[in-house]
Amino acid sequence: MDISKLISFDKEVLGGQGVFTGTRVPVESLFDHLEAGVSLDEFLEDFPTVSKEHAIAVLDMATKVITAKNVAELYAAVA
Repeated sequence: MDISKLISFDKEVLGGQGVFTGTRVPVESLFDHLEAGVSLDEFLEDFPTVSKEHAIAVLDMATKVITAKNVAELYAAVA
């Protein structure tokens, strides 16, 4: 899936922080919630503008990025 359909970056929205496309919810909030032990369903209750499908798609994309065989090359390119 095209990342721009999942995450958008706009200087006019939260200073350019990555947000779920079509919302003002920072993607970082999802990871912060999960790290704190908050379930996905609880996150979705806190941020009703994010659909479950959208959140799962972002998680799937993140998994693909960090488990890719060429993740070292990707990291070097963005670091």
